[in-house]
Amino acid sequence: MQTSSVQSPKLPDNVFIRAQPIVISNKGKKTVKVSFIGLFLGQSDKLLPLMNESFPELGLQQKDCFQISWIESTVFWGNYPVGTPINVLLERPNGSVFFFKVKSDYVKESIPKQGLESLWQMMLKVEKVMLQWNPYGGRMSQFSESDTLFPHRAGNLFLIHYWIHWSEEGSEIANKYIDLSRKLYEGMAPFVSKSPREAFQNYRDLDIGANLPNKTSFQTAEVFGRKYFRGNFDRLVRVKTAVDPQNFF
Repeated sequence: MQTSSVQSPKLPDNVFIRAQPIVISNKGKKTVKVSFIGLFLGQSDKLLPLMNESFPELGLQQKDCFQISWIESTVFWGNYPVGTPINVLLERPNGSVFFFKVKSDYVKESIPKQGLESLWQMMLKVEKVMLQWNPYGGRMSQFSESDTLFPHRAGNLFLIHYWIHWSEEGSEIANKYIDLSRKLYEGMAPFVSKSPREAFQNYRDLDIGANLPNKTSFQTAEVFGRKYFRGNFDRLVRVKTAVDPQNFF
């Protein structure tokens, strides 16, 4: 696990591997299971020797691979079983209602073994939680953080996506899981980015700050804005001032 987090960002650009820890019940005992889910732009006979050299611990075999078109891969990443017809993308989801809280972190140094063990223990307390560790590197690191508004480039090993979910209704249940998400987030502080503690802009997290409805404050926005955009926050402010001086949007 520790080896993978260091090597994944250094793999060729056509390989993506996500580590996905979840809590499961095994023979009546809760434990953490980590799945490795990947995408390779090429044939599997080219992937196997590459993976067995870089990640021999995974023991990847031909039976673990399936070859699909790009559009079919979007169905797979939509959490449908392999072989699901692509017209499912045109259907409106009609599953059961559930609730969730999302947070994010960036990891710049390999998490030590004791850090992973403490994370597993925190996950077991939450139970209804899934993490996604998405490696960076590749094309992500070939641009400077100021080339686009997205600043999280070279120097980041992977992004952590915390996804806590529940199906029970009621504010008391919601507050319980939101509180657990905050404790999990606080417990990860020693192992993630600092000054500022960065966050992924597409996982908007009200816990790290938000402006009041119909009232925009630069001082308030700067606190969470620099976590999402780092130094690029100032450019966003200049554009906002020029394009929308009356704060219509």
